[in-house]
Amino acid sequence: MLERAELSWIDAPSPNFDDRKLPVSIIVLHYTGMKTAEEAIERLRDPAYKVSSHYLVAEDGQIVRLVDEGKRAWHAGKSHWRGVTDINSASVGIEICNPGHEFGYRPFPDEQMDAVIRLTHAIKQRHGVTRGNIVGHSDIAPARKQDPGELFPWGKLARLRLALPRPTKNLMDPGWGDAGFLLALERFGYDVSDPLAATVAFQRRFRPELIDGTIDAECRMILLALLLPKPQGDE
Repeated sequence: MLERAELSWIDAPSPNFDDRKLPVSIIVLHYTGMKTAEEAIERLRDPAYKVSSHYLVAEDGQIVRLVDEGKRAWHAGKSHWRGVTDINSASVGIEICNPGHEFGYRPFPDEQMDAVIRLTHAIKQRHGVTRGNIVGHSDIAPARKQDPGELFPWGKLARLRLALPRPTKNLMDPGWGDAGFLLALERFGYDVSDPLAATVAFQRRFRPELIDGTIDAECRMILLALLLPKPQGDE
C-alpha cells in the first residue's frame, strides 16, 4: 500500500542549509512547537534564525519541502545518536505541525499522520534507513527537547516497520542497577551524559503513559527486549 501511495509536496525553499559531510542514515521527527504552520514555515525560511528542516507536514496532510535531501538542513542542533554527533549531516528532518507543550499540545490528526507515514517510508526506502534510526528530536537531544512528544503515535509507524515497536511480550527483568541501565541505554543509542534526561526521553518514546525519570523494572525490561536480537531488534 505504501509503495503505491502517491507522494507530492509544495516547494518553499529555505536558505538555511549547507553541504552534507555524511551519508543519510537517520530520520528525525520533530513537532514545530508553534501556533500555526504559517509561523513555522516563516521561521524555517528566515536566514536570521538559522534553522530549517527538509520537510514540514501540516495538520491537513500537506507536505512542504524546504531543503533538498541532498543538502544538510539545520534541524537537530547539538545532538547525538548511536555515536553520530553531526546529526544534521546524517539525517533527514521532518517538522510536524503541532503547537507543542508550550502552546497547547494535542494529538496528531489522521490526515497528518498518513502524510508523515508516506513521507517517512519514501525517505527510508531511498536511503536504506533502519527503523532503529527513525527517531524523535527528544531521542537525539534528551536534555534539550521533548518533541514529538508522548502523544505522537509511534505505534502506527512501528506496525509498518517505520520505527521500533514497544516490546510487550516475554519481558524479563535483567536486574540492572541504575548504572547498568544507563550503560545499556547508551549502547542502544542515547546520550546519557544527563542520566535523568536520557531516562525521561526513553520513557517518552517507549513508555509514554508514565514519564517520571525513575529507572524501574518495566524500563529495564523494555530496554533489554530492544537490545535483544531479532525479531525485537533493529532492522
